[in-house]
Amino acid sequence: MIQLYSRATPNGRKVAIALEECGLPYTVHPIDLSRKEQKTPDFLAMNPNGRIPVIVDDGATGGPVTVFESGAILVYLAETSGRLLPAHGVARVEALKWLFFGSSQVTHTAMQVHHMLRRKEAGEPHENLGTYVDELARLYGILDQVLGGREFLGGAEYSIADIASWTWVDRHEAHGVDVTPWPHLQDWFDRIRARPATQSGYDVPPRDDS
Repeated sequence: MIQLYSRATPNGRKVAIALEECGLPYTVHPIDLSRKEQKTPDFLAMNPNGRIPVIVDDGATGGPVTVFESGAILVYLAETSGRLLPAHGVARVEALKWLFFGSSQVTHTAMQVHHMLRRKEAGEPHENLGTYVDELARLYGILDQVLGGREFLGGAEYSIADIASWTWVDRHEAHGVDVTPWPHLQDWFDRIRARPATQSGYDVPPRDDS
């Protein structure tokens, strides 16, 4: 059984959605970020960086396996289930390179927009907000370009590459980025939003705030 330590944030949602897609059984351990539960000694023993999500696969061969960093978790779940990631060849390379693009470029930039917006709402300095919003729009343009020639980011099949970017593109309205100029991105976004696993994993664990 996989133990999921998480909260329904964009990074947390990546793992819950992947678990639902892969059909792997899991138990949820909600982490209250407002109470800094991710900074407790027990949590830091699992992830020294003090960030969600984390999984512990206590049914793994050879003993429990602990994985942190959402991109690494996505790879682990895909390889464990045999789903969402081609086994070899060019198709695997395509999925992995867009996974890393989503895990680094899209995630990092969208997270900076998120933090800058919170600083703005709190009346704190946020001089770089416009720069990050412009960069996020540039990245969305790249996603739109690749999706103009294929159904999903890695190719013809839905994969963890799509999940890695989708949960942050999901924040586009809150981040003040209109995606209508990028029709391929909009279509991709809507198709993934309609997937049953996206809907069932979106609010895992449930939360009553934004």
